[in-house]
Amino acid sequence: MVPFLPKQISSRGILLYAISLAAVSIAFMNYAMGFVWIVLGIVEILLFFLLSNRLTVQWQRLSVKDFIKDLFVTALLLRIVWVLFSYFFYQSQTGIPFEFDAADALGYHGEAEWLAGEPWKMTWFYLFASRAGVSDSGYVLYLTTVYKLFGPNILVARSMKAVYSAVTCVLLYRLAARSMGEQVGRMAGIFSMLMPNLIIYCGMHLKETEMLLLIVAFLERADYVLRAKRYTWWNIVLPLLLAGSLFLFRTVLGAVALFSFATAVMFSPDRVIKAGRKVLLAFWVVLAIAVLAGGTISNEIEGLWENRESNQDVKRTQQTIRGNQWAKYATATVLAPMEFVMPFSTMVDTDQHNQMVLHAGNYVRNFMGIFVLIALATVLFVKKNWREFSLVGSFVIGYLGVISLSGFANSERFLLPGLPCLIIMWAYGISVLNKKNYKFVNYWYVIVVVMEVAWAYFKIGSRGWL
Repeated sequence: MVPFLPKQISSRGILLYAISLAAVSIAFMNYAMGFVWIVLGIVEILLFFLLSNRLTVQWQRLSVKDFIKDLFVTALLLRIVWVLFSYFFYQSQTGIPFEFDAADALGYHGEAEWLAGEPWKMTWFYLFASRAGVSDSGYVLYLTTVYKLFGPNILVARSMKAVYSAVTCVLLYRLAARSMGEQVGRMAGIFSMLMPNLIIYCGMHLKETEMLLLIVAFLERADYVLRAKRYTWWNIVLPLLLAGSLFLFRTVLGAVALFSFATAVMFSPDRVIKAGRKVLLAFWVVLAIAVLAGGTISNEIEGLWENRESNQDVKRTQQTIRGNQWAKYATATVLAPMEFVMPFSTMVDTDQHNQMVLHAGNYVRNFMGIFVLIALATVLFVKKNWREFSLVGSFVIGYLGVISLSGFANSERFLLPGLPCLIIMWAYGISVLNKKNYKFVNYWYVIVVVMEVAWAYFKIGSRGWL
């Protein structure tokens, strides 16, 4: 078992980023990224790969208590630094302390700022009674509560995001350690602590950080109850409440959460959960689904499913109208097989500034994608122990599968909820590396560079700029 990220792999990750960036910048010189974006990318890449190698080695020797403390404190410090830096960075770049093209963020902030001065009755009516659906209502309700308590202070809200994201790292460690072993759990926790995307979203006024906390908390509690020797009423109800809360952030997440819970109850081996207990848990999951099946939430899910093909067609048509001529080829058939390694890294300047801020984090996802494929191959065909990981597996496959059928199959924001599960799969894939499967990692080194150059060609070419 490999209990850490080998230096050879981390060094290749840095080298291949430099090669990819140089190749893209030279091939598409007229659209090369500016100095600011390159510096941000280099810092993100060095932070992830150098510290992942060093800390996965050094922190294996810590006690569980010390590891959790160091994981939380380091994650929090990294995020607080980014929150403070990004506040002034965005202020200087956009004139306001919000990310580029901050349509959703400004909307959330404006609604919460208004509702903070209104009575709770108005808040409830506006967010739930007056709307056809409940998706997005949860984040505005949360932000309104924060603003009522502390005032519409942007730095306070984002500092709280830093805390939530640090807690998410700890919960991810606990989930992975319990289901896949302590060493895999520690790698997963460290990867999540250093993952650029998870840090960067703490400086955005979007719902993703809170949503990821709820996702990982649900998975961690669901896994706990599946493996518990004794049940309590609260242990069973808590993951169902967490799954229900996801409907208030993104409808499909709540549906996939309940699906994954039901799948895990059904397919987990008897040594994980006894047959008699499966019946009890199945009853509670079915009851939760029944409670949600008769109202607004079920109507939202039904509408999303019935309109999945038209939504995808409309999104591609809109992208084509805006000048993205090749967007029509981004169909579910094309994108679905690539969802485990997407989104691709945007290393050219196409006026998508948020994507340039995130480009290094997306490169990390592309580079680490091979370990997801190795993890899947191992549990499905080598060890054939997929039943033991049915909760995490069914959630990420279910969610990415649904997204691949939507109009947002290549959207970084919509792919982000699958990232925590993919990070666990990165760690597991690294842990099972051997001489036989490492040859695929060597092939991947070439594929990654081709992938980044090809994506830059697609981005430029689809706009008719070649």
